[in-house]
Amino acid sequence: MLVRPTSFLAALLSLNVAFAATAADLHISPAGNDANPGTVEKPLLTLTAARTAARAAKAAGPVTILVHAGTYYLPETLLLTPEDSGTEAAPVTYAAAPGEKPIVSGGQKLNLKWEPYRDGIMKAAVPADFTTDELFVNGERQILARYPNFDPKAQYFNGASADCIAPARVARWANPAGGYIHAMHGAMWGSLHYLITGKDAAGKLKYEGGWQTNRPSGMHGSIRFVENVFEELDAPGEWFHDAKNHVLYFYPPKGLELSAAVVESVRLKHLIGVKGTADNPVKFIRFQGLTFRHAARTFMETREPLLRSDWTIYRGGAIFLTGTEDCAVEDCLLDQLGGNAIFASNYNRRLLVARCHIFKSGASGVCFVGDPNAVRSGLTDVGRGQDIKDIDRTPGPKTSNYPADCIVEDCLIHLVGRTEKQTTGVEIEMAQGITVRHCSIYDCPRAAINIGDGCWGGHLIEFCDLFDTVMETGDHGSFNSWGRDRFWNLGHADPNKISQGDNQDLPKLDAVKTTILRNNRLRCDHGWDIDLDDGSSNYEIRNNLCLNGGLKNREGFYRVVENNVIVNNSFHPHVWFKGSEDIFRRNIVFKHYEPIGVPTPWGKEIDYNLFHVLGQSKIAPAVELQKQSGRDEHSQMADAQFINPAEGDCRVKDDSPALKLGFVNFPMDQFGVQDKSLRVMARTPEL
Repeated sequence: MLVRPTSFLAALLSLNVAFAATAADLHISPAGNDANPGTVEKPLLTLTAARTAARAAKAAGPVTILVHAGTYYLPETLLLTPEDSGTEAAPVTYAAAPGEKPIVSGGQKLNLKWEPYRDGIMKAAVPADFTTDELFVNGERQILARYPNFDPKAQYFNGASADCIAPARVARWANPAGGYIHAMHGAMWGSLHYLITGKDAAGKLKYEGGWQTNRPSGMHGSIRFVENVFEELDAPGEWFHDAKNHVLYFYPPKGLELSAAVVESVRLKHLIGVKGTADNPVKFIRFQGLTFRHAARTFMETREPLLRSDWTIYRGGAIFLTGTEDCAVEDCLLDQLGGNAIFASNYNRRLLVARCHIFKSGASGVCFVGDPNAVRSGLTDVGRGQDIKDIDRTPGPKTSNYPADCIVEDCLIHLVGRTEKQTTGVEIEMAQGITVRHCSIYDCPRAAINIGDGCWGGHLIEFCDLFDTVMETGDHGSFNSWGRDRFWNLGHADPNKISQGDNQDLPKLDAVKTTILRNNRLRCDHGWDIDLDDGSSNYEIRNNLCLNGGLKNREGFYRVVENNVIVNNSFHPHVWFKGSEDIFRRNIVFKHYEPIGVPTPWGKEIDYNLFHVLGQSKIAPAVELQKQSGRDEHSQMADAQFINPAEGDCRVKDDSPALKLGFVNFPMDQFGVQDKSLRVMARTPEL
């Protein structure tokens, strides 16, 4: 089992001791005053004032800013710099006061005078400088006026229609400038988003955008919708802001007492910014027990290409960290945020995200994304290659400007990607040694966990529950990776001979450490449970329960797939190079293999696998598997004798033929979140 570095364990221990008995407690409350000393009797009012007070107080020891119940509307992003750092012995903690649930908001509360407009729609005057792209009523995100109307049961975008920008519909719009078109990528690999700039003299719609994926495509012909167009305000829950005339319109749902409702808008993209550098990092700052809400959507800024993966990204989030060491986000609720919830950009070491609930974010849950300039011979264009004589042959990164040794643990992440569909629960790109452990991630438009390249490996994904994924896209998996690294599409290098002679380490120039997937439960009904796509190399995949979509290895090298149970499906080897050195052994499969373009014999070792045939007590050679792989000399077919598959226990009985082939039972009751408060909320997959 991977363990945290000793210094990090010591740091966490000191954090917990500090929280129990701090040298200085500073209190803030909505009833406070920034002229107060910050005592429990005379609390401060704002986080900004608490930050200033903590700078002075930390010299005496650990500091805890205790945030009392209420909503704290930030006038600007709360920026924490090296000046705000704690130490291992004296950390700085921003924590909810015991038993209280404070909210940190990037929006503002609106005090409005509503009056009827027409057809059940209400209106209210707003200040001339008022802007927002989201509206919350009693804590729930409302629906920006759209066509087709919001349908919670619709698979794509909660409602899509081919005619959303048809000439006849566009003709109804007096001035659609400021509206948006949201569409699926033509190949269903993500979503594209466009800002409507107006109509030309002939009445044709004008718009710009579509840069939100790294695999260019026109918008999908039918899976698309429009929003923020006034004439489409026609359903309960919808709203529209007329910026020209400074009027907010809202169609309240039936039963809502609007005069007594709490109405909030959104202003900030980033609520918290923790910003240092590799040479001068922010250290030992922790956020605990806080709720974060009201971060603006960022889909029009999702345009930075990430190496040769399919992705572009917006390098930002409601909590944004860069240049940090030993910081933590624990026991927090990140609720209905407009873009990415947590973003660790470039240099971050030993960041801990633990026991957090991330829910209904517009983009991804947690992102670890390094600096492209840290990559040797890196490319961003998927179609480009380079010549073997031109690449840097030095293994690993060329700088330290990337996330490493970070942990996401015991987190519940679901319903991410509410706006953007090229998103995921946890994104890992240009990073090393990221652990994702005991997380429940589901209801995702694409993967639950995505690793975008081989840079620089060493990741550990274990005891996670990943399901209900690829719900709005295609050609993907619950876990997905790419490995279009230095060896990929390499001129004057025969890919069938890369693992031979002087070039045998080419696939490990970037994937310098082995990435491990173990003890996870995965289910994908619209793709693969585990999808190691183009070039993914240097993986160990062990002790996983795959419930439906099977396990796929596409072009790549040095992958060991061992001791997995692949229910209702099988192994999908796609377009392997000769000399892949892949191993597939001691697995239980339910169907024959599903190969595409793999010359026999396959890989380095394919053997000792059991083809499960329900009710077949007689053990027989797995002849068809042998024919397919050109290997499987010792593989067999028989009933695996599962203990209780109907309840998800796919361990096998003591006399199972799988055990005789070397299969080893692994726990079936440790998947997903373990924290009691999260576990009671978390769903589990259908079996």
